Amino acid sequence: MVTAQPFETLSEEYDDWFETHDGAYRAEQAALERVLPETFDSRHDRALEIGVGTGRFAAPLGLSLGLDPARNALERTRERGVDPVRGVAESLPFAAGTLDLTLFVTVLCFVDDLETTLSEARRVLADDGTLVVAVLDRSSAVGQVYQEHKDESPFYADAEFLTGDAACRELERAGFVIEDRAQTVFEDPATIDPEATPLREGHGDGLFAVIRASPVP
Repeated sequence: MVTAQPFETLSEEYDDWFETHDGAYRAEQAALERVLPETFDSRHDRALEIGVGTGRFAAPLGLSLGLDPARNALERTRERGVDPVRGVAESLPFAAGTLDLTLFVTVLCFVDDLETTLSEARRVLADDGTLVVAVLDRSSAVGQVYQEHKDESPFYADAEFLTGDAACRELERAGFVIEDRAQTVFEDPATIDPEATPLREGHGDGLFAVIRASPVP
């Protein structure tokens, strides 16, 4: 995974984004909840968010574990009730087949080695486990704006944004079967009404594209 900077030094600024863009944040949570498997039980399942950041998604979704290379961000994760694990996506500190769910939220655009990252996610999953991936879809209208202005952001300057189609292809290449897709954030995230959570199936129109996949039997 890329260096923990700037998520190490700017963790407070990162966390504040979710407060100032509450409408987008709620819509993204709704999309993730929509795609999570119906059998997911946060009380019992061993579930890991890889690249958990400050725990903004893992905590409300009920995931038990959060992995990240940024120590400061993990402190906030702990405060939100998620067990923090320091590490990188390309070398997960978990035994094979021990997790029921692995989750990536806008993390694949930051990893150094996408193939190894997805291979590791597959390795630690049980045979009947689930992988959920959310990407900032470069093919969407808002995604194109993000791509054009990414050098202006301390967080996205080094990001390699994927399209929803490319993310699906990479998952299939890594030994997963696509089961479900959803998308949201169809306009500037700063303008989304917190009381509205626009959600559609598929991907390509919304900035926030979510994909559920399972290991090939």
